[in-house]
Amino acid sequence: MDDEARATGLGPAPDREPKDRPSERPKGHSKGGSRRGWRSPYRNPRPDEFRSGPGAKSFGGGGSGAADLSGPTYAALDLGTNNCRLLVARATRDGFRVIDAFSRIIRLGEGVSTSGRLSEAAIVRAVEALRVCSAKMRNRGVTRTRLIATEACRAAGNGLDFLDRVRDQVGIELEIVDRETEARLAATGCTPLVDPLAQGVILFDIGGGSSELVRLGPCEPTQHGPPHPAIEGWTSMPIGVVTLAERHGGVTVTPETFERMVTEVAVHVGRFAELHGGTDGVHMLGTSGTVTTIAGVYLDLPRYERRRVDGCWMSDVQVTGVIERLLAMSYEGRVANPCIGSERADLVLAGCAILEAIRRAFPCSRLRVADRGLREGMLVQMMREDGVWQ
Repeated sequence: MDDEARATGLGPAPDREPKDRPSERPKGHSKGGSRRGWRSPYRNPRPDEFRSGPGAKSFGGGGSGAADLSGPTYAALDLGTNNCRLLVARATRDGFRVIDAFSRIIRLGEGVSTSGRLSEAAIVRAVEALRVCSAKMRNRGVTRTRLIATEACRAAGNGLDFLDRVRDQVGIELEIVDRETEARLAATGCTPLVDPLAQGVILFDIGGGSSELVRLGPCEPTQHGPPHPAIEGWTSMPIGVVTLAERHGGVTVTPETFERMVTEVAVHVGRFAELHGGTDGVHMLGTSGTVTTIAGVYLDLPRYERRRVDGCWMSDVQVTGVIERLLAMSYEGRVANPCIGSERADLVLAGCAILEAIRRAFPCSRLRVADRGLREGMLVQMMREDGVWQ
């Protein structure tokens, strides 16, 4: 797969885009994981760093050279607990073509689990990132948008005040979505990676402040555009990599600490498994920074490459091997890994603990990795509402 203009067939939209500047270790990192003076480096990927497959030009399988359809230029923005992400795209016959993208780690939800409020430092980081997104949408002539905020704003007592501030200072209106909407959007964005021969799929989206689980049946085919998700059940757990790392520590993680994290998550996963267990003919499908990091580490990539990660398959044994490898690493070792870096070194093991709890409840022999998710789901939903693929 070469690196031309990212098209999505459902072309992957990464949960974590490649860096265009080297990361710096967060200042003031204490053994307990505090990040005084922490500041994320600017991350602004080129559009040509995102494409869906060999020669692909359009999300949804349009193939090489799929022409843009007349109609709006769309934008989908996901302001999460940990990241701010934007995709700008135009519809093609069978999907869409991404013409601009942005991703920055902002840790908006840092400390919310203990204070119940968004901190001023986190708000400033978010507003700065949203200004970049606003400029990109303006420069690309975007006329149709969906701009959402998720768990950090749902949980924070000043979440609505933050939205007012964004409207006043940046000029964009954010929508706080509920957990069901988040689960459905993630499923919509990932359906092209469902094995068409599978009897079902356990989809998981490990976020910063919450994690979603969705049980999917075989996807419904369409004449044009990506498949429709066949959702048989879903749940959202109020646990994510940021909240779990803040409770248990993310810098120094012993096997005992890791098991305590797994046990905490297992209580929530177990309730869903009681209703939607059974894994015969089922594979797992993961969308999150955690699972894309695991794939990058497994592939020993010298730098993160979403074109190699998105859509790749890993066996249960291979996933276990990577988790054990990460547990054996020091914090400094995780920082030095090019697919982890300083921005994720204190969060990746919390994500692995969430994944491990899911794997124990749903033992599947295969896991497919998705470097796509909410933003693709929003783009697909808007384009379907506009009838672009009818």
